[in-house]
Amino acid sequence: MLKTDYVFQATEEPRELVRLQMLERIFDAGTQRRMLATGLTTGWHCLEVGAGAGSIVRWLEQRVGPSGKVVALDTNPRFLRGSSSSTIEIMQGDICDTELPLATFDLVHARYVMIHIAEYRKAFERMLRCVKPGGWVVIEEPDFQAARAVTGPEESRLSFGRVTDAIERMFTSLGMDYALGAQLPALFQEYDLSHLTVEHEGHLSAGGAMVAQLMKLSAEQLRDKYVATGKVTEADIEQYCRLADDPDAWAIYYATVAVTGWWQPQCSGPA
Repeated sequence: MLKTDYVFQATEEPRELVRLQMLERIFDAGTQRRMLATGLTTGWHCLEVGAGAGSIVRWLEQRVGPSGKVVALDTNPRFLRGSSSSTIEIMQGDICDTELPLATFDLVHARYVMIHIAEYRKAFERMLRCVKPGGWVVIEEPDFQAARAVTGPEESRLSFGRVTDAIERMFTSLGMDYALGAQLPALFQEYDLSHLTVEHEGHLSAGGAMVAQLMKLSAEQLRDKYVATGKVTEADIEQYCRLADDPDAWAIYYATVAVTGWWQPQCSGPA
């Protein structure tokens, strides 16, 4: 998806596709609901930043119809093969330095993208440049600061905490904010977006549930990066994965903050 610093960039393609499709199954319904609340309809032009496995791109194609347009921007559009059509345009590039048409889109959306960008303000500004006056921005980002194990074996709960510390250290070492989701409402206000809708969802999940399995898969893919932080051992990763499989263990793996805002530019920069 984004830049060489994207933590999943070098993961095995089949496993990464499984992870992205799992993420889609968990979160697409909420994303679609937020988009529909903007008034999304036939003829709209939409920009999807970080298109992942492409489910939202294909859904948008159906919503905007042949008179609309969907641009899918991704630094590695490996999972979008075969998605291009007269309505869908696939672009390979990074939102921070890709030339996109100005003031063109009725709706710009990104999900779990800005957390992977150290210069997230620059990315946000680039998205705003693309939105036509009176258009909408929908951003959804995680807040890993919310993570905590609630029940389960003590050893596994302690390992869960150390893995969360490793996630923080991994993002921090790349200049990124592992709790970025919590910053979104203030960011929207700073840039004068209005008609804000803010949703905060803490993903309290039992072992075996999809969110737990998603985070288990992430831990397996990023095992070496987590261990390299010095915050966890291989044994901690194993305990974390056991907790994610234990139906009697409950944990908040992270929270998601979703913000929708209406863009009517008053000036060239933030308030």
